[in-house]
Amino acid sequence: MKKTNKKEKPGAALSLRHISELIAYGEITVGEKVPMGCIAIAHDGHNSLAMLKRRNGESLIQLLTRLDQAIAMADKEGVFTDEINSPLDSTRR
Repeated sequence: MKKTNKKEKPGAALSLRHISELIAYGEITVGEKVPMGCIAIAHDGHNSLAMLKRRNGESLIQLLTRLDQAIAMADKEGVFTDEINSPLDSTRR
């Protein structure tokens, strides 16, 4: 098992309001997916709101916090975050 970030206190309160609201009607998935690595996905039942790749050295709490922020961006600004799929080459058809 990897060491935890010493700045994070076990059992500290964590507010993930947007995730909490989303799972009332949608879902999140967090886990290892080959070949992508560790990912976190938020889906509202119709659209993928955010698809994040865990960054090198990023804790689970940091990943979930980024997911919560990405859900808020999708909800408030219509910006959907996708760190998993490669952008399409504009020269391809």
